[in-house]
Amino acid sequence: MNNEAKKVWEEMLVLLETEINILSYDVWIKTLEPLALHDGKLILVAPSEWGKNEANARFMPLIKAALQRVTSLFTSVEIICDSEREKFSSREETYEIVEEPIVTAPEPLSINLKYNFENFVVGKSNQLAVAAARAVAEEPGVRYNPLFIYGGAGLGKTHLMHAIGNSIRSSHPKYKIMFTSSEKFVNELVRYIGRDKDGPSFRDKYRNVDVLMVDDIQFISGKPSTMEEIFHTFNELYDSNKQLVFTSDRPPKGIPDIDERLRTRFEWGFTADIQPPDLETRIAILRKKAQLQKYNISMDVLAFMAECISSNVREMEGLLNKVILFSQLNHAQPSIDLVKEAINDYSAKSEGEINADDIVDATCKCYNVRREDLLGKRKSKDIVEPRQICIYVMTEMLDLPLKAIGDIFGGRDHTTIMYTRDKVAQMLNQPKIVEAINNVKNMVYKK
Repeated sequence: MNNEAKKVWEEMLVLLETEINILSYDVWIKTLEPLALHDGKLILVAPSEWGKNEANARFMPLIKAALQRVTSLFTSVEIICDSEREKFSSREETYEIVEEPIVTAPEPLSINLKYNFENFVVGKSNQLAVAAARAVAEEPGVRYNPLFIYGGAGLGKTHLMHAIGNSIRSSHPKYKIMFTSSEKFVNELVRYIGRDKDGPSFRDKYRNVDVLMVDDIQFISGKPSTMEEIFHTFNELYDSNKQLVFTSDRPPKGIPDIDERLRTRFEWGFTADIQPPDLETRIAILRKKAQLQKYNISMDVLAFMAECISSNVREMEGLLNKVILFSQLNHAQPSIDLVKEAINDYSAKSEGEINADDIVDATCKCYNVRREDLLGKRKSKDIVEPRQICIYVMTEMLDLPLKAIGDIFGGRDHTTIMYTRDKVAQMLNQPKIVEAINNVKNMVYKK
C-alpha cells in the first residue's frame, strides 16, 4: 500500500463518515483499501466485483467530493476489485504531499450534499414547509425571514434545512452559510464564557454570515445566556437582511422557558409544520430512496414496509437499508418475507417513534444513572459503561451521523463515537454486554 494513498484516504474517511449512514459506510466504504496514487488518480480496491460496482454506482460523487476537499493534487478516483490489483502494484507512483488544511465550509456542521429538494418527497403533510423552504432558497433574506420549521423526529426538518443550504450555495457561491445545532451553539458559548470573553471570535463566527441555520432550537429552553446570545445574533443578522432558519420539535409558542422577546422574533417571518406522512407519501418516500440506491422494489413490498412504520421517515430509511442488505446477502430480490425478517427491531414500536432521547432515557433507567452524568464528562466506571452501551445502541437503532451522536454527548468528536461503537462491537461475544444492549432496547420499546 502506498503511504501517500493511505494518508489521503484516511483524511477522506473522516469526511465520508459524516456524509453516509453508518450501515452503508461500514459495508461499502470502510471495506475499500487505498492502493496507490497513479496518473493523478487515487486507486481504491474493493474486496469483490460486487463491492466495486456498488461503491461506484452509489457513492462515487461523495468520494470524489471528499478527495477534492482533502487535496488538490489528485483529481479523480478509480475503484478496482481485488483481482485487478496486480496491474497497479508494479507501477506505483510517489508524490510529495503538501500539507494543506482540509477545505471546509464555514459552518460547524457541514451541509450534507445528499440532501436536496430534488430527492425530498412532497406530500400533503409537508407541502407548505417545502414551498416556504424553496422560497427562502430562491431569495435568501428577502422572503420568510426567519423561517421556522417544526415537527416530530425523523419527518424531514433537517433534510429541508440542508436542501436550503445546498440550493443557496449553488446559486450564491460566495455566501457564508452557517449550519449548526443548538447543542453545538451552547457548547461553544460555554467555552467562550469560560475564557472570560477574551476575544470577538465567537460572535464574529455567528454574526458575520449571510445565512444562519440552527437545528433543534428547542434545546435553548431554560438557558438564559444562550437565549441572550441568540437574541442579539438574531437582531444583528435580521437588521442586515441576512437569512435565518430554525427547526424545532414544536412551534415557538410550545417551547417552554424562553424569553418572550425571542419567541416573538421566531414568529416574525413564516412558521410551517411538518406532519407524519400518510400511507401514499410513505410509499413514495421509500420508492424514491430505493431508486437513489438503484434498487427496483415492487409496490407490494414498498407498501408493506410503509405499513410497518407509520410516523418516522428516518426509521423507514433504516428499514429499507436493512432490507436491501438482506437481499444482497441472500442474492434475492427484496420481498415481504425479507421485510418481516428485517422488521424485528422496528415492529415492537410501530405505533411510535424512536429517537435519541428515548435511548438516553432507557439507558438511564436500566443503569439507574442521571441523564446529565450519562451525557456529561464524568469518567467513573459506573458511568462509562452505560455511556458506551447508549452510544452503541444509538448507532444501531438510529440513522444518525456519528458527528450528530457526538453532539448529543456533550460535543464529543465523531472519532470518539466511532471508537466507542467499535469497542462495544468487539465485546458482543460477552453475554453480559449482549444482555445490557438488549435490556436498553427492550426499555426503549416499552416506553
